[in-house]
Amino acid sequence: VQLQASGGGLVQPGDSLTLSCTVSGFTSDDYAVGWFRQAPGKEREAVACINNDEDSPWYRDSLKGRATISRDNAKKTVDLQIDRLQPEDTAIYYCQAKTGYGWVRQCVRDGWSAWINLIGFWTQGTQVTVSS
Repeated sequence: VQLQASGGGLVQPGDSLTLSCTVSGFTSDDYAVGWFRQAPGKEREAVACINNDEDSPWYRDSLKGRATISRDNAKKTVDLQIDRLQPEDTAIYYCQAKTGYGWVRQCVRDGWSAWINLIGFWTQGTQVTVSS
C-alpha cells in the first residue's frame, strides 16, 4: 500500500485548506483512511477518519464543525478540508489507510486514537502552517 499526502502550505488564521491523500495498492475499496497530525513537541494525534461503509466519519473534537473528510473511490483519494484554520492547527499532517473489519470499525469510533501505536510505518506528511 502506498500513501501520498499533499496540499499543505502556509496560510493565515481564518483561511481554509484542503489536504489530499492518494491511496494505491488495495485490491478493493473496503479500506478506511485516517488523517493524523503532529505539532512540534507534541505527540501525533488523530484528526479525522472515514471508511467505505455508511458510517459517519469521525472527527477530533477540536475540529468538529471545521473539518470535512471525504473520499473519491474513483480517484483513490481522501480529502480533508479544514476551515477557519487557527495557529494551533499548525502541524505535519499524515494519512493512513487500513483494511480489515477491526480497523474499519475502529476508524469511525475514535479515528484509531486508541490504536495509534499499532499503526506502524508512517509515510511522509504534508506541512500546514497557520500564521499571520
